[in-house]
Amino acid sequence: MILTDIATRAYNHGFRLDPIVRSLLDTDFYKLLMLQFIRARHADVRVTFSLINRTRSVRLADIIDERELRAQLDHARQARFSKKELIWLAGNSFYGRERMFSPEFIAFLEAFRLPAYELRKADGQYELHFEGLWTHTTMWEIPALSIVNELKSRAALRNHGRFALDVTYARAKAKLWDKIERLRALPDLVISDFGTRRRHSHLWQRWCVEAMKDGLGKRFIGSSNVLIAMDADLEAIGTNAHELPMALAALARNDAELRAAPYRVLDEWRQLYNGNLLVVLPDAFGTESFLRDAPDWVADWTGFRPDSEPPIPAGERIVAWWKERGVDPREKLLIFSDGMDVDSIVETYRHFHGRVRMSFGWGTNLTNDFRDCDPDAGAFDLLDPISLVCKATAANGRPAVKLSDNPTKATGEPGEIARYRRVFGAQAGESRAVSV
Repeated sequence: MILTDIATRAYNHGFRLDPIVRSLLDTDFYKLLMLQFIRARHADVRVTFSLINRTRSVRLADIIDERELRAQLDHARQARFSKKELIWLAGNSFYGRERMFSPEFIAFLEAFRLPAYELRKADGQYELHFEGLWTHTTMWEIPALSIVNELKSRAALRNHGRFALDVTYARAKAKLWDKIERLRALPDLVISDFGTRRRHSHLWQRWCVEAMKDGLGKRFIGSSNVLIAMDADLEAIGTNAHELPMALAALARNDAELRAAPYRVLDEWRQLYNGNLLVVLPDAFGTESFLRDAPDWVADWTGFRPDSEPPIPAGERIVAWWKERGVDPREKLLIFSDGMDVDSIVETYRHFHGRVRMSFGWGTNLTNDFRDCDPDAGAFDLLDPISLVCKATAANGRPAVKLSDNPTKATGEPGEIARYRRVFGAQAGESRAVSV
């Protein structure tokens, strides 16, 4: 992989269009796995995705120029999978499985285009929606997040001189390397890059991946970003996301179907995938309700990825659930990925070491931690990351809901959120600041 002088590139962002999305492969691996699943099982479903800025204090519409945003979104719609990328997807082994993607799916990708979008301003924020067939709108999530986050980064650095940019990136590099040196003390560490969705920029994510690869060696197992994984000769990492149970729950015709939706998703998923792709994401409608009603066969899955509770209590709850079912946790996998940084990685690793197999997905705090790095920042640092998501908000015209284990992360219409809490027996719980 060729590394670029990032400060120089940031300084030269002044020309008319510096594309943020240059390839449709610049996405997370789970999007491709889910897309193949959606086409196989739910090809006729229409799903709307919406950009949601949970950090309401940051008024994105006042920071990012609308013409710039439209230009980047329009350019992304022109992106295509290249012949080289499709050959790699078709011929490479993923998770030890050859031909993960069927020839028919590869042919679909060859003709794939991102669908239209709707963009408007409201109260200092952008309302960005993607409506259409689920097989197409799902692929907007990662490009949309990448574009908005990088345009925010560019706006923060737009008026910086060469030396200020050099200092900013030098400090960020040194900060990351300090983290890597701390992680070296964990001999059995298994960690991967999960930082595409809220990265500072594409070039910075590439630098971070190369730094992790060099600093941690085999302990760094791969990247969720498919393009970067291909270019860096790394494993592409990912399984599935909340949109699957959210969409299928929205399609439920009654409360019984709604209650069964999370398990229907898993049952359909295991018919298409196996092995290390059998990882449960339990918190879409509350982890406690999920574990309470889970069929016995869920305990046979490879592992869990708790995503909205603090890692240690979340992990302990799942370990206890395995033990209740006579399963040895040492044979199972926990993937920790929610707001992880070095302190929480080290603490969680030491807590569970030897008790369960562990893997860490390091996201925003790997690819977008510029806190206290900008010499020109004032009291408000525009480089600070924000909690920006792109969620399924409707399926076939019915509202989609996510409850989460953290009420702050809940999305959906208030009446539907209340209904879901009643059906799943989920308590509102204690609201916590959203980790980025």
